[in-house]
Amino acid sequence: MRSARELVHQLIARPSVTPEDAGCQALLAQRLSAAGFHCESLRFGEVTNLWARRGAARPLLCFAGHTDVVPTGPLDHWQSDPFVPVERDGRLYGRGAADMKSSIAAFVVAAEAFVEERPQHQGSLALLITSDEEGPSVDGTVRVVERLKAQGERIDYCIVGEPSSVASLGDMIKNGRRGSLSGRMTVRGVQGHVAYPHLARNPIHALAPALAELAAMSWDAGNAHFPATTWQVSNIHAGTGAGNVIPGTLQLDFNFRFSTESTEATLRERFEAVLRRHGVEFTIDWVLGGRPFLTQRGELVDAVSRAIHGHTGRTPDLSTTGGTSDGRFIAEICPQIVELGPVNASIHQVNEHVALETLDLLPRIYLDTLRALLP
Repeated sequence: MRSARELVHQLIARPSVTPEDAGCQALLAQRLSAAGFHCESLRFGEVTNLWARRGAARPLLCFAGHTDVVPTGPLDHWQSDPFVPVERDGRLYGRGAADMKSSIAAFVVAAEAFVEERPQHQGSLALLITSDEEGPSVDGTVRVVERLKAQGERIDYCIVGEPSSVASLGDMIKNGRRGSLSGRMTVRGVQGHVAYPHLARNPIHALAPALAELAAMSWDAGNAHFPATTWQVSNIHAGTGAGNVIPGTLQLDFNFRFSTESTEATLRERFEAVLRRHGVEFTIDWVLGGRPFLTQRGELVDAVSRAIHGHTGRTPDLSTTGGTSDGRFIAEICPQIVELGPVNASIHQVNEHVALETLDLLPRIYLDTLRALLP
């Protein structure tokens, strides 16, 4: 098996700040084409996507990930240039090292080794790579999935390379994610002078009792697989900037992270019912970021768990916590999805890094999973 180190160095050196790909996918396509993959570059808006497939039979196992990274933050806070990969003290440093260029390099190295070992393997192997995961996620994986769905394509197993590990590689895998429902609410009042409140209607005062009730509400209790649904305000704004003016409107941004015990419809209905009961005049622009999905223990979870244990001695915990991933889109055409990648402690931070040991172990874990599912 080729080392993943060389490839991840090459990927980190490409400054692919979302939605830029900076040539990462062309590099991947070159390697995969040489291994017999048919590679398609799919451009939507400013976003570059790669769909690479080898084989036409079922089952189809897909590795999924993203080449885009978040901005670096203050460069003077980094110990080395974030786009110049540097190895020191048993770690590889650089933007995207953990999230998730190491996983992508491991995908490719594992795929190459598998094809060399089993050129007549059963089923098919694919990679779905986007440059729009860290951004708005509107022209990336979701668009590729729409295209595949229109073609009648189904994926049987999907491994997303998000950094799922907590303290050590493979100590946790994600076998599902909560749904995400966001809203931007405008509360209407009547602007006026603070000295003449009887001639105005303060939207802050109007919303306050409802806001207190919403913050205290229990939306559901979760279940064996998901924690309870949560609701959080991310921003609130009102006022003209003058201290003697009652504002005419208030804007509130909020988000639900919800379990399978709630639905988009029930959350919206309960939320708006509280506002109406308190007499709040409002409009809301709702955005469904993704529905919750869950992969029960079965072929994929078991194969990944055995591979992790075989190389690390660890039995991974299954979790649905954390944010969202592109798995929420792939779930439309794939019944079994897990996320497995490096330790996530440094992701999105300055001095992002990955343990060098991970670059050796992760491709082997992916390879053993391929051996189990595509014999």
